[in-house]
Amino acid sequence: MKITLFIAPLLSAAPLVAQDLDSPPPAAGPVETVEEGEGEGGLTGSVSFEGRLDDLGIAIPGFATDADRPTPANASGTGALGRELGRIVFNNLKNNGLFKPAGPDSLPQPSFGQITAPQWATWSNRGAEMLVHGFVRARSDGKLAVGCYLYDMALQSELVRGGWIVDPADWRRAGHKCADLVYSRLTGESPFFDSRIAYIAETGPKDRRVKRLAIMDSDGANHRFITTGRATALTPRYSPDYRRLLYLSYVDGNPRIYVYDIGTGRQTLVTQSTNPTFAPRWSPDGKWILYSMAVAGNTDIYRVSADGGPSVRLTNTPGIDIGGSYSPDGSQIVFESDRSGSQQVYVMNADGSGQKRISFMGGRAATPEWSPRGDQIAFTHIAGDFNIAVMNPQGQGYRRLTRGWQDEAPTWAPNGRIIQFFRTERGTGRTGLWQVDLTGENERRLPTPVDASDPAWGPILP
Repeated sequence: MKITLFIAPLLSAAPLVAQDLDSPPPAAGPVETVEEGEGEGGLTGSVSFEGRLDDLGIAIPGFATDADRPTPANASGTGALGRELGRIVFNNLKNNGLFKPAGPDSLPQPSFGQITAPQWATWSNRGAEMLVHGFVRARSDGKLAVGCYLYDMALQSELVRGGWIVDPADWRRAGHKCADLVYSRLTGESPFFDSRIAYIAETGPKDRRVKRLAIMDSDGANHRFITTGRATALTPRYSPDYRRLLYLSYVDGNPRIYVYDIGTGRQTLVTQSTNPTFAPRWSPDGKWILYSMAVAGNTDIYRVSADGGPSVRLTNTPGIDIGGSYSPDGSQIVFESDRSGSQQVYVMNADGSGQKRISFMGGRAATPEWSPRGDQIAFTHIAGDFNIAVMNPQGQGYRRLTRGWQDEAPTWAPNGRIIQFFRTERGTGRTGLWQVDLTGENERRLPTPVDASDPAWGPILP
């Protein structure tokens, strides 16, 4: 296929007046991993449990503290903060559906000295195969030191440990890091709890919805509004380094794509074209932005450098080509097109060559997104109802994961095991964020302060 070059308007050199921006959220601070936290055995060693993971009992008491000291992270001090950290680990491991944890509210509180020397007799009659111990200390420099230990109850031995130093404002990240450590050690999979989600917060009646750009932690906490709602916002996407957000806004009455800098609170217009632009996506290395633009009734996919410069048109067929999600290695792009007469999923090389249809399961297929693992593509399957489905990059291995009325816009967890999407309620038009794992069995709603749609799961935080 011939690739048509389109010298598009350049990325705006100067930030626009932020007429729709709320107060910028604080950027995530660094989380320092303590070198000795890897332990002598690292991730080696055996596990005594040989049953199903969803039967694996894990005891997670509150984290201990060496001395109950004041901290900006919790008005009640480090003792109360330790219990909150335990709850974060418990909720993370409980909500993924793989384990049977017991949390700090139902367990005795260990002392600081018992964190590295568990009282095995205390835990042996509680039906748990694994034990998570942790501590939190207030340092003289104002930061917090958090430790996490995973023990095998049958072997009465340590499996893995981790330690982190965080600013008080980032204390929740230490809890997510601990949950990630436990999850990865027991499953052999990559972590995903220490990540964030961008989405569209919705309020108002269904015929006059106010749609605001919002962000939150992977568990629904630390919610922040980015835009005020004076202009409709849609389809946010985190950059790989979490420093920027792509999103669609109707700030001037026309759909156009902006880059929001989380550190400065400034936004920049991606193109200066008066043509509608939408469906933005980052490349895996953050160097490129994919977007769709409608020109004279035809919509094609374009690529532009994240630093500005000329755009390249990647598709050039009659109809609507939209979306675009890179494969993890950046060599291919999956997208949606109606060139065959209905919405279907296509793949092409990153330069626009080799375009071919891969969805042939009946009905329509839309909003595809490539898994971080590279082995699956999630999409919205429309066959009467809207449901989330997956297939491999060759279009084979189709599996429907949800059985809702209107489930759409899938986005992957950083480890490629869980898919998040939004569900619209029949009759009311209310929307909420849901997630399901690749088995299609562990489905749950994610808490948000208002209705929510268009989720975008970012990578593991740096």
